[in-house]
Amino acid sequence: MIWETITARAVVNYARIAVGVGPQYMDKTIEGAEIAAERSYARVTLVGSRPMDTALDTVISDTPDVALIQLLKDGKVDGIVRGSLGANSTLRSLKHIMGIKKVLRVSLLKSPSGKFFFFAPIGVDEGWTVDDKVELGAAGISLIRKFGIEPRVGVLSGGRLDDRGRSPIVDKTMDDAEAVAKALREKGIRAQHATILFEDAINEYEYILAPDGICGNLMFRALCLVGCGEGYGAPLVGYDIVYVDTSRAGTGYDNAICMASALASKK
Repeated sequence: MIWETITARAVVNYARIAVGVGPQYMDKTIEGAEIAAERSYARVTLVGSRPMDTALDTVISDTPDVALIQLLKDGKVDGIVRGSLGANSTLRSLKHIMGIKKVLRVSLLKSPSGKFFFFAPIGVDEGWTVDDKVELGAAGISLIRKFGIEPRVGVLSGGRLDDRGRSPIVDKTMDDAEAVAKALREKGIRAQHATILFEDAINEYEYILAPDGICGNLMFRALCLVGCGEGYGAPLVGYDIVYVDTSRAGTGYDNAICMASALASKK
């Protein structure tokens, strides 16, 4: 139901979405963009450093990460997708050009069984303190509510409840998870400490918070790049900017374009 809602919104919006194209994954990025265009998710513009064999609109630049963000800044597109451009350079340009101090992203994932759920943190530098995770949790809720969903939040930790005392590190993750869940409840959000049982959490919660950015990034890679799960893009949260992040090693750029169009204002 989550994905059906998002695709329907994208088709209605039919927004102008620019997608970054890196030289290493050019073919699959173009393929995903063409699929998105064929499905009428968005009016797609590709931004890269090399000429591209496609009927879609293209922008060629020696600094495609800068050109991509500048299109959004100048109002020439309604949203952008990182595509296969490098993460560091693109996020650096995003911060500089759009005046963003902190990048927080929430990913939409699908388990091998077909269960959709939102997930964060996915950046290795995100979600390292209780305050960070509370901020990420609340910002993610605002994103999810845009699709008419009132989510339950499961906050993961490093052990089961009866694992307390086995390791001070594990104990700290459980203390933090309980503090995050409590703080979110105080904001009127349904949130619980879900312990380490990720396999149960994906069936109980629409939004799941990992213990920290490294754990979240590893979990995403294990699920989507090694297992049979899928990533559907990771929108920026906390700002009125449509930016959807992607993994260069993954597939499904059409899904990220769909997500961006669904979040964009109709033009």
